Amino acid sequence: MRVDNQPYGRLNEIVYDQAFIVHPYKHPTIGSMEDLEAASVGDVRDFFHTYYVPNNATLVLAGDFDPKEAMKMVEQYLGRVPKSTKPVPRDIPQEPAQTKERRVRLEENWPLPAIVVAHHITFDGDPDSYPLHIASKVLSDGQSSRIYRSLVYDKQVALAASGSGNIIEDPNLFFAVAIVQPGKTTEDATNALIAELDRLRKEPISAAELQQAKNQFARDYIFSRESVADKARTLAHAAVIHDDIKTADDEFDIFMNITAADVQRVAQKYFTPENRLVLTIMPKGSATGGGRQ
Repeated sequence: MRVDNQPYGRLNEIVYDQAFIVHPYKHPTIGSMEDLEAASVGDVRDFFHTYYVPNNATLVLAGDFDPKEAMKMVEQYLGRVPKSTKPVPRDIPQEPAQTKERRVRLEENWPLPAIVVAHHITFDGDPDSYPLHIASKVLSDGQSSRIYRSLVYDKQVALAASGSGNIIEDPNLFFAVAIVQPGKTTEDATNALIAELDRLRKEPISAAELQQAKNQFARDYIFSRESVADKARTLAHAAVIHDDIKTADDEFDIFMNITAADVQRVAQKYFTPENRLVLTIMPKGSATGGGRQ
């Protein structure tokens, strides 16, 4: 319902399949029907006993409770679960660095062409990740962002335009998407997306843009901690991804101290031509579909 049955629903799957060669990010977490149909009962049991084990789990308790009583319940209900009899595999292959621009043209059963410009970026917790978060907000957070304003309002080459900086456990992607306006060319949309990324490299963002991005981050920071469950997720993220529970709160000051020069520096480092993937996805049956470089 959310992927195969939605226009552009497979976009993320296509982007990650094309952007990664060996890293598991190439494959969607949910898997595929082909994987499920090929798996035996033994495969499923082996997967469960390998990964769904206490030595691969993090438990977070949050809320108003008595710690001693809570720990008794943890021991009662979870302490009896046996550990894995073998090490949890951690042999994740490292994605090789991209050394030249790649351009790929595909066809999908979509009503209008879509353009994607993607760049490989760093991992969550790396010093570069903080200004990259700010860069992502300047470029693509809402209809006041640079990409939306430029492509939809000013140049009118896109019906919709957005972007996302996916900064998680391993190095990931920033990618921007444009749904091409009827009557405009895919080249128009491609050039407009690249122009906004190049602009971020060539000139510092304004003081107003920087402050707006920080305000947006502060908004997200507060909303992501509203409920008890939100607090638990935040603590779990700090423990699992950063291996440092203090980052659940300490990162706020890091973001508030980001400068325009920091944002320009990471844009110059990551948004380079040689680190760029350009995907042109045409409606099926289009005379210009197919092929790659």
